Amino acid sequence: MSAAAPGEGITYEPDEKCSIALSLGMGIQGVVLALAPTVLGMSLFVQAANLSQRQATWAVVAAILVCGMTSVLSAARLGPVGGGHNLLIISSTAFLAVSILAVNRAGPQTFASLVVASALCHIVLARWLHRLSRIITPVVSGVVLMLIAIGVMQVAVDRLDGSSEGVTAAAEPAVALITILSAAAVAMRARGRLRLWSPVLAVIVACVIAALFGLFDLEGVRDAAWIALPRPDMPGLDLTPGVDFWTLLPMFLVVSLASVIKTMTTSVVLQRVSWRQPTTPDYRLVRGTVNAIGVGSLAGGLAGTLPVGTMDATSISFASLTGVAARRVGYSIGAIFVALAMLPKFVAALLSIPHAVTSGYLIFFMGLLFVEGLRLVFQDGIAPQKAVIVGVSIGIGASLHGNNLMESIIGGAWGALLGNGMILGTLTALLLTAYIELSSRKRSRLEAELKAEALREVDGFLSEVAASVGWNEASANRLRLVGEESLLSLIEASEEESQPRLVVIAQPAPAKIELELRASLDAENLEDRLTFLSERSEASHEGAFSLRLLSHFASTVRHRQYSGIDIITVEVERR
Repeated sequence: MSAAAPGEGITYEPDEKCSIALSLGMGIQGVVLALAPTVLGMSLFVQAANLSQRQATWAVVAAILVCGMTSVLSAARLGPVGGGHNLLIISSTAFLAVSILAVNRAGPQTFASLVVASALCHIVLARWLHRLSRIITPVVSGVVLMLIAIGVMQVAVDRLDGSSEGVTAAAEPAVALITILSAAAVAMRARGRLRLWSPVLAVIVACVIAALFGLFDLEGVRDAAWIALPRPDMPGLDLTPGVDFWTLLPMFLVVSLASVIKTMTTSVVLQRVSWRQPTTPDYRLVRGTVNAIGVGSLAGGLAGTLPVGTMDATSISFASLTGVAARRVGYSIGAIFVALAMLPKFVAALLSIPHAVTSGYLIFFMGLLFVEGLRLVFQDGIAPQKAVIVGVSIGIGASLHGNNLMESIIGGAWGALLGNGMILGTLTALLLTAYIELSSRKRSRLEAELKAEALREVDGFLSEVAASVGWNEASANRLRLVGEESLLSLIEASEEESQPRLVVIAQPAPAKIELELRASLDAENLEDRLTFLSERSEASHEGAFSLRLLSHFASTVRHRQYSGIDIITVEVERR
């Protein structure tokens, strides 16, 4: 049986209206899916951050309210905000680790300022993503994730100090270990929808064990009202940011960049599965989705809670499996989230989870975050240059964690800034990546219309590239032949009535030139779309037309098609 095409099973498209009963029923399902990671993430945050009872209660309530507001914004189309599709919004687990560090080190006000700054950058980064992607590579992002994981694991371990009254000193470490083992066991065996709830199941098991050790305190749950309006307790912003702000800001910005990439990619795929007929993604809606997440995170920062993020794969599956992509569902999800924020007893139950349980799960979660960093680093293999970047950056960052040598040498604000292991490791990765980029031969670029008349332009362009790197006539002719054949193949594959744009990029390397020809009907958003391709290559597929002639002249030949873009990549070696 062949697989269903994207959007084939859609009953209600985004612009169609389903019944109120159906939208509420679907909204409840969406909230159930999004509530588990939000609840667990906020429980980990408020306890690891050592907030007061009132601050913790408001942080959880604010997170639920912000998730509801952002769900509505992402489903709507309010000018530049909103993508017109249903996204499952959660408190971003990507920011969990660095947020815990920020609150513990600098306090709620500086943390709120960092979230606001990263939210504003989230919106700005969407327009500059294709430029930044050459420096903030997957290797740099992976190094940052690993350094954050190392730092937060130490924070989690430090919290297991046996300070709970009336229990033995071994109780908290024992419960934390049981939490880690339970989380691992459930995560490895859970399947299907049960897997979405595996973190909560692991925490429930650990809470039962913690109760047997006498670590549970249910007084707050008993005293809480069933229904009440939220009582705001916003920390405010630090308008005179100090060393801690500037130390942590690069971490927040890198995580924001990763969040932008994930949001944009999810929005592209969600558009494809939300309509019955195949459609080319509208990148204005992609930007609207990114802006909605940015606005939601901005609201979260002002309220003193975590930024928001999306449940990427689950959002896509939610639309494709249910067949309901109507925007009314997004509005219903938002309304239900707001209603939940008015149930204080529910919030108090979340805050009653023992510290030992949240510390154990935090260690487990940080271990997975470290592996995610490794995956980013190794996703395209490990070249010697990558190995040096990762080894040196992790070595510097990990060795200086908790041991600020620079502060004792330099002193003052700069010493505190440069002596932080995570920031120094990140700066090392960025500087080494920039060095590779600056020391490499510059790429050459040509833009033209995709038609036979462009052959002369492409031929002259490639002749200049070959001459600039000192290639002999035979090698230059091979490069020109490859360019001609690639161009003719793209022209053959394009529709006659269309007028796509052609972009030719030549990247010289030792003893070879990598040539890439790109054809797209949408030249304005071509760079953003190619960023999605480079980050999520599984969304592309090999082209159908033959490039057999090229294989006689090029060492590597690849044709990809992605969302209306045709790309031919070839490597021509010098002979």
